[in-house]
Amino acid sequence: MMSAIKLVVFDLDGTLLDSVPDLALAADQAVQELGYPAVTEEQVRDYVGNGADILIGRSLSQSIDVDPSLSPELLAKARVLFDDFYKASGHKLSHLYPAVHQTLDTLVANGITVALLTNKPSKFVPELLEQHKLDKYFKHVLGGDAFEKRKPDPIALHWLMEQEQVSADQVLMVGDSKNDILAARNAGCHAFGLTYGYNHGEPIANAKPDFVADIVSDVLKAVGIDA
Repeated sequence: MMSAIKLVVFDLDGTLLDSVPDLALAADQAVQELGYPAVTEEQVRDYVGNGADILIGRSLSQSIDVDPSLSPELLAKARVLFDDFYKASGHKLSHLYPAVHQTLDTLVANGITVALLTNKPSKFVPELLEQHKLDKYFKHVLGGDAFEKRKPDPIALHWLMEQEQVSADQVLMVGDSKNDILAARNAGCHAFGLTYGYNHGEPIANAKPDFVADIVSDVLKAVGIDA
């Protein structure tokens, strides 16, 4: 338990929202449009977490390792198609994980600032937050293109700490991927890992977060709130 936490920073995909069904649909449509083999939702669960460019590269490669022989032109074309298909999906298949609203409500009611830090392209984030009634909670919302580097780089966490005038030991990063845990470590913050999200097929415990949980509401216990 850490009663000194003033800022809790959440990842989005795989942490608050299961967005893979819509991402998988868009990735599959994009690669097939270019004459590449189909990708499944199961594959895409392992491919997400490093931003849309990496996701589409992995989908074209049918591998967690992007094929270096794929041309920049092909990757760029595939990314445009993916964005178009993802936007057209209306995100109808995405859904919140259990206890998300309760957790965010309770944090805010207890005076803790919450922020969102995702590797997802910024342009898709507001609509998703609005759709799932999450937009009212977050003081700061940062997408994957907010800075020149994405998680696991600590640049965004450093920016948030500066904005909120808090020290690293007053910040908890909550995520489902080793990128989230590494970003927290790189910024000197506390790290909270969720077991149910997308971590390239590896247990989140392997990344050695300070806390490991099966449900997001355990964040409340971690910051010293009796839920």
